[in-house]
Amino acid sequence: MSSSAAGLKSVDYEIFGEVQGVFFRKYTGEQARKLGLVGWVKNTSQGTVIGQVQGAVEKVNLMMNWLKSVGSPMSRIDRANFSNEREISKLDFDTFSTRY
Repeated sequence: MSSSAAGLKSVDYEIFGEVQGVFFRKYTGEQARKLGLVGWVKNTSQGTVIGQVQGAVEKVNLMMNWLKSVGSPMSRIDRANFSNEREISKLDFDTFSTRY
């Protein structure tokens, strides 16, 4: 097993499409907690959802896939942008929260 497989990863995201008013943040939080991830999610005034997720590399990869292809049952995801993807030595958050 390589060191990155056991390491921690952080990534910022922005999700485009029908992602507000469809419980996208609620489901994102549930999925993140299910995977044991920390970070945050927030609606933007541009109609997108942004956030940051941190945790074990493989779990963050699963979350990225969920964000770009699953979302909440009523959402429609047109595009997912991921940025600032990096390995980290420790988590910056204790939980996964919804910001307002």
